[in-house]
Amino acid sequence: MTSPIHDSPVVLPEENAPSKRNDKERRLTISGVIAWIVALIFFAPIFWIFLAALKTDNTILAYPPKFIFTPTLENFAALITKPNVGLYFFNSVFLSVGSVAIAIVVSYLAAYSFSRFKPAGTDFLMFLLLSTRFVPAAAFVIPFFQLFGILNFKDTYHGLLIFYVMFSVPFSVWILKGFIDGVSQRFDETGLVNGASRAHVIFKVVLPQVKPGLVAAFVFNIIFVWNEFLFNFQLGGRNTSTIPVALFTSLYDGGATNWPYVASLGTAYVLPLAVLIFFFQKYLLVGMTFGTVRGEV
Repeated sequence: MTSPIHDSPVVLPEENAPSKRNDKERRLTISGVIAWIVALIFFAPIFWIFLAALKTDNTILAYPPKFIFTPTLENFAALITKPNVGLYFFNSVFLSVGSVAIAIVVSYLAAYSFSRFKPAGTDFLMFLLLSTRFVPAAAFVIPFFQLFGILNFKDTYHGLLIFYVMFSVPFSVWILKGFIDGVSQRFDETGLVNGASRAHVIFKVVLPQVKPGLVAAFVFNIIFVWNEFLFNFQLGGRNTSTIPVALFTSLYDGGATNWPYVASLGTAYVLPLAVLIFFFQKYLLVGMTFGTVRGEV
């Protein structure tokens, strides 16, 4: 008696597999080319400023533009000798790092409270925080100009620090709350049951797990404060001017545009932020998810 023979299914290779793979590779190639073209368009002004900083005054104004030239660092050497340039850089660094550092501490504590204690009307309060970003910045100029005049805060470091902290907190709270929501409350409960204080849980248990969110919030706000022009121009002054204001107010020298000065100062202004973003770009990508997707970075 013979056993029944079971025919195994024969798997035929897909004839269209190579063509599908080629189509996918072709689409990726086209997307890559388009991405490079868009990137070059956006980076063209920065590239021009960088080249201009390495040219002499006559070479900058040459027509047609010269892309092959002998680079020089004379513009940067002259920049160092310019009055108040050191003050402009100090003001930019101090106001950016100082205000954002304070804002991150305040925002982390506020975000933890919203995430863990969930006070009544949490959603509405979060909406109110974000609503400050809905209004155009120019709408705040006159009220703050009058307020700073009454409080004698105009052209003071503490006045601008308070202002930048106030503008940095809402966005930071929004980012950090998403990250803290992604941390299980069992960590808090375990720490409290084992005798840890609430402060220990906040800074020793939860804080290490949301470091990517802290870095993302820090970098996002540094970008805002470092590039901010309008309010520093209106609320600041001779003693607290940052680099964007210095570029605007010092644009003309003897009735003509001093292009070597503008190019060298603009290059020195862009480079620190570009380096910061280059090294922390992965945290920016994580921060864009606002903590909804947690992962290793």
